[in-house]
Amino acid sequence: MLIQRIKTKNRTMPSNKRKRRPTHPGEILREDVLPGAGLTQDKVARLLGVSRRTISEILNERRPVTTDMAHRLARAFGTSPEMWLGLQQDVDLWDTHQARHKEYDRIKRVPVSKTT
Repeated sequence: MLIQRIKTKNRTMPSNKRKRRPTHPGEILREDVLPGAGLTQDKVARLLGVSRRTISEILNERRPVTTDMAHRLARAFGTSPEMWLGLQQDVDLWDTHQARHKEYDRIKRVPVSKTT
């Protein structure tokens, strides 16, 4: 089942080690979930109680999945809010690292003494 494959997605690789941007949750909804459920943007907007514009922006990867939307998606598709937020977090971490990695590289690690 599609949702099961999404749930078990390997999310252990740090964002700065990936070779490509993680898949946005909107792409998963657009390419897999909605067609598999036979839903249009209009139908899923009504089902979730949000505007069609909100759904369109998520599906077109112009809007992130918020905590509120994660709860709505989880309820509608039998998943968890954490799954949707995890997918979004992967994208956010990647995007931020790509935009600011030079700045992050200048930050020096603070030595921490080990206590016994």
